[in-house]
Amino acid sequence: MSRRNLDGRAFAAMILAGAETLSQNASAVDALNVFPVPDGDTGTNMNLSMSSGAREVEHIDSPEIGKVGTALSKGLLMGARGNSGVILSQLFRGFTKSIENKKEINAKEFAAALQAGVDMAYKAVMKPVEGTILTVAKDAAKKAVASAKEETDIIAVMEAVIEEAEASLNRTPELLPVLKDVGVVDSGGKGLLCVYEGFLASLKGETVSKKAVLPALDDMVNAEHHKSAQSMLSTEDIEFGFCTEVMVRLDQDKRTFSEDTFRNELSRFGDSLLVVADDTLAKVHIHAEEPGNVLNLAQRYGDLIKIKIENMREQHTSILSQEAGEQKPARTPFGIVTVAMGDGISKLFTSIGASHVIEGGQTMNPSTEDIVEAVKSVNAETVFILPNNSNIVMAANQAASVAEEKVFVIPAKTVPQGMAALLAFNPEQSAEANEASMLEAIQHVKSGQVTYSVRDTHIDGKDIKKGDFIGILNSSIIGSAGDRFSAAKLLLDEMIGEEDEIVTILYGEDASEEEAEKLGEYLTSVYEDIEVEIHNGRQPLYPYIFAAE
Repeated sequence: MSRRNLDGRAFAAMILAGAETLSQNASAVDALNVFPVPDGDTGTNMNLSMSSGAREVEHIDSPEIGKVGTALSKGLLMGARGNSGVILSQLFRGFTKSIENKKEINAKEFAAALQAGVDMAYKAVMKPVEGTILTVAKDAAKKAVASAKEETDIIAVMEAVIEEAEASLNRTPELLPVLKDVGVVDSGGKGLLCVYEGFLASLKGETVSKKAVLPALDDMVNAEHHKSAQSMLSTEDIEFGFCTEVMVRLDQDKRTFSEDTFRNELSRFGDSLLVVADDTLAKVHIHAEEPGNVLNLAQRYGDLIKIKIENMREQHTSILSQEAGEQKPARTPFGIVTVAMGDGISKLFTSIGASHVIEGGQTMNPSTEDIVEAVKSVNAETVFILPNNSNIVMAANQAASVAEEKVFVIPAKTVPQGMAALLAFNPEQSAEANEASMLEAIQHVKSGQVTYSVRDTHIDGKDIKKGDFIGILNSSIIGSAGDRFSAAKLLLDEMIGEEDEIVTILYGEDASEEEAEKLGEYLTSVYEDIEVEIHNGRQPLYPYIFAAE
């Protein structure tokens, strides 16, 4: 069996098979997480991201591979969760850009698309680290390009890709010492290999058993038809009568695309305007009186690949019944979106000024779309995002790049950093001055976490047993103990320095107020100048989160 060309329907089948293979192996990928903590979520993040892309592909039936790739790229972009999910989205964003105007591709074009994906992913990561998913993708793409010079069969090229991806994955411990110390290969690289294995199975006509598909996340355009002032009018007073939605596959040869310029040009045709774009695709929602003008303008930038126009005057009666009294208030100058796990921590963030708290963090990373929706929900002209987790920063940056609002991402990597940044916010200052103050604040707080080990491991020169409680200072494991209280004391003694004045204790679901107070008493007895604050964070998996500043 051989295949010399790949069209849209064959590629769609590959995507669905790749997503299913990853789904079946998500737990195994999670288990490769370097830290022996109970929330290793690389497999979960990649699975949810790939599933989002696959759902977009399921909604399009086209023989053109470029159109299928566009759907995949958009689904991955908005559904990306965690660093691994964002990198996966960039790999296929570059892949799609390479094939977007093609009906089908051959082996050389397939290999070139894999390489284009690698190039885009490396550009998206500020400081690429070798021995990760990036390395596996790079080595596999290089092998694909070499194989396609001699081989016209796409199946053979895909086999070469998997062979090299496996070899590269097995080399990751030699490139990233922490992997070698722990005795695992890179989890993101393993996840990518699963996707590629699904691709090959589909190309060979092998069946990948299908599980139930997760409920589809609402589409960016039709997820939430925001209420407008027009819905409060009588039918004859509706100024812009047609709800117009269009997707544009951007053609850079036609006209240089600027999302801001495009949005401003469209604004003269109506209201309720929403534009979200990436390098290859723009989605538009607008209430217009002459939708043809919208389509003509959009077509200047590329091909129109999805159009929906509805007469709102005909729908007015039902709109009134659904939206009466729900007019959206005017925008505020500033809004702050933050991420937190545990309703106690969420309430704490709200009490000190957060506009919207996304439930998530260690145990569930919000997607790009989740963050974009949160940014929209605060209804502010300028929004600050506090990810509070190193694995959410990339998704936050990606959300900022597609959000309609002016967005600043403050790269807080822990809850204490997020709290410090939020306390530094001053609504009387400019957005830029606040950004500087918040960035400065996160540099002056130390973050500690206590959790338990899910396996025996050796890391950072320390032997850790399954079930031990471990102390994590910033991003490094500093030691372990057989009981929670001892591990907390060990961590606090390592954290606190002469310059520190305040220690905040956030105790979680698995800790008690009595034990937290006992820790506070220990601190005041040993560090006489330290002020201690204790809050019930009710966070899962992490009995204690500490801040010292």
